[in-house]
Amino acid sequence: MHPQRERLHNELHARPSIYFDEPATLHHYALLDEAGACEAVLARLVERTGAPPPVDAVQQILEVEGLTLKWERHTEFLTLTLLAPREPEETAWPLPPPLLETLVAGHEDQLIGVTQVLVASAHRWAGSAAAYGLRDPAGSRVGDGDAIVWSDFRLTEQGINRLLLVNQGLDAFRLGRMTRRLLEIETYRMMASLALPLAKELERELQVHEQELGELSERNAEGQAESSRPLLAALSSLSARLERSGARSRRRFSATEAYARIVFTRIEELRESRVGDSPGLGTFILRRFRPTVHFCASIHRRQQDLAESVARLNDLLRTRAQVEIEEQNAAMLASLNERTSSQLKIQKAVEGLSIIVISYYLFSLFKLGLQSLDALGVSIVPAVAAAVLGPLGLSIIGVLAWRIRRVKQH
Repeated sequence: MHPQRERLHNELHARPSIYFDEPATLHHYALLDEAGACEAVLARLVERTGAPPPVDAVQQILEVEGLTLKWERHTEFLTLTLLAPREPEETAWPLPPPLLETLVAGHEDQLIGVTQVLVASAHRWAGSAAAYGLRDPAGSRVGDGDAIVWSDFRLTEQGINRLLLVNQGLDAFRLGRMTRRLLEIETYRMMASLALPLAKELERELQVHEQELGELSERNAEGQAESSRPLLAALSSLSARLERSGARSRRRFSATEAYARIVFTRIEELRESRVGDSPGLGTFILRRFRPTVHFCASIHRRQQDLAESVARLNDLLRTRAQVEIEEQNAAMLASLNERTSSQLKIQKAVEGLSIIVISYYLFSLFKLGLQSLDALGVSIVPAVAAAVLGPLGLSIIGVLAWRIRRVKQH
């Protein structure tokens, strides 16, 4: 057996739902995993139960103080879902149990979602969503008509989003899965919307960057006499700022895309149908949520397109700089050729002068030698001396010229 076979197979049962019968109330908290919030909540939960979770556990269903609590850890957040049975005379929307408030105490700033689901039976509910304080609610039949879900998506003074589920034919298993879908829609919708403030901030930055890129493109197209070095410096600065902006937002936009897909999938799994003239629950969410997702996606595409445009302009400028360098090299080589030619001419002149000087020096020596012989009483006929010493001198001068040429060739 493969060592990971059992673990991989059990992923099918990794995140079970809480199964229950109505009437009941579900309190759902979602906390961002920041400032050690998740670790602190789980540590307090262990103190309450006295039983640490299994190693590598990402979720657990516990009985705490007579209530059913499920915690579930995700990549960026932790969720707490508390199931509380309802009494017939209980108020419609009870406050969250003190247990939840104790677990998240000190980390309220990390609460990204607080949702309350009131589950009532079809034969015992008040008969209208307005009776539960929901104003202009959206409602849908879900689960092929076996339940009706209502919500006005307005936060209470405590920041709680309320949903009313009227069960008409769901058993405990289907009811647990249905409420899980509803809670996941709300949680992932909020997690996906985390990118919206960042996208609005980046929109202003991108406008400045696009304007700057346009100016650099105009300078590159029209200012051919301008050196490419200042343009490359400005473009490098723009590219660095774009890279910093992309590094800051890339992970957030990717997470938004993934969370949005989950929301869309969970809404499809509701299998909705309309209730009277009320807007459908999924329709209401998508009509307002899709623009957020599309806006974030468009900002992400603008970032990528702008980065590609900067890269193309950078390539053009580098090509231009390379051409300028090649032209400078060609001019330098031409100057070297001219200098070498001048040096060769000077060298030839020096060689000629050297031969003339050496010739004069030789003939002077020959003359002194002949004068010395005449002083010693040896008379030499000038014609004979010229016939003998002339070819000898010319031979010596020829050998010297030949040696100079050989040295220059080497």
